This record gives sequence, C-alpha cells and structure tokens, in this order.
Amino acid sequence: MTVEIRLCGLDDLQALRNISIETFRETFKTQNSPENLNAYLEQAFDPERLEEEMSHPGSRFFFIEKEGETAGYLKVNTENAQSEKMGDHSFEVERIYISSRFQKQGLGKILFDHALDLAREEGKAKVWLGVWEKNENAIAFYGKLGFIRTGAHSFFMGDDEQTDYIMERKIDFVHTEAVQGYGL
Repeated sequence: MTVEIRLCGLDDLQALRNISIETFRETFKTQNSPENLNAYLEQAFDPERLEEEMSHPGSRFFFIEKEGETAGYLKVNTENAQSEKMGDHSFEVERIYISSRFQKQGLGKILFDHALDLAREEGKAKVWLGVWEKNENAIAFYGKLGFIRTGAHSFFMGDDEQTDYIMERKIDFVHTEAVQGYGL
C-alpha cells in the first residue's frame, strides 16, 4: 500500500474543495436536512473562504493519497487560526476526513499521527479538536487515541445550532495501539 501525505498549496484549492464537500456530505447527510447541509457546504467551502484559510500562516491543509488517489484530508491550526482561543501552547485538529471508499484502512490514524508529529515539532503542549456530539464513531476513535472531553461549543449547520464536544490530549502521551474500525 502506497500512502503519501502532502501539504496542500493554493493550486490544490479546487481539489481540496471537492474532497471537503464529498467527505462532509458523506459523513453528515443522513443526520441533517438537505437545506442546512447545503447552506453549510456553500458557506464553509466557498472558494474565497478556502483560499483565505489556506493563506493563513497558522493553518495548514494536507491531503492523504493512497495509490495516487486523494483519500482524505487534514486541517490543523495554531495560534490565532484556532477556532477557539486555546492559547499558543495548543494545536487544533480542525478537520480530519476520509472518503467513504477509503475508510477502515487506517488512513485516519495515519493523518492523526501526522498532526501529532507536527504538534511535537512545534513544541505544543496539547492537541484539541471539536467533534459533533452525535458522531459516535469519531468520539470513539478519539477516545482510543487518548482524548478526553473537556468542554463544548456551538456549531451551526445552516440555521441548526448543534453541540460539538471539545476533546483534548496532551502531546507527551504516546499511544501506539492500532485504531481501526471507526470509519476514519
């Protein structure tokens, strides 16, 4: 199996937009109204907004490719790019999505390990993320990786206010157990 992680550049904007919409729709279409889902997708993955996010020095996007095909992506944030004020010692994993046809192959864990490596390289003390309270697979996945729930914040899917759990993990915690079967 040939797997590669590569940093996205502005020339990847359309491919990033496509995989973002595809994976988000696959993940949440059965639990949200089409109107709210479409409103979110149009707003969150608007090309101008994505370009702005990709150009921010505190944000980075990475593709994971398997056998030369884009299988998913990762978005990480530091400093003032974080979606919550967590401080300069924190490292946010804002998005980690794997296309349904590549799930249950360990690719989510590979992306997560890449994020942890980046956080360690930057000397961060903790990694944190927000995960929808109804996304049981992701909550279980992050729990296996050593995350604990520390809070919550609102997330808007169109006009539907939802709750995301904030989960955190200290960087110095090393977890080597294989985590598969969670769809990531």
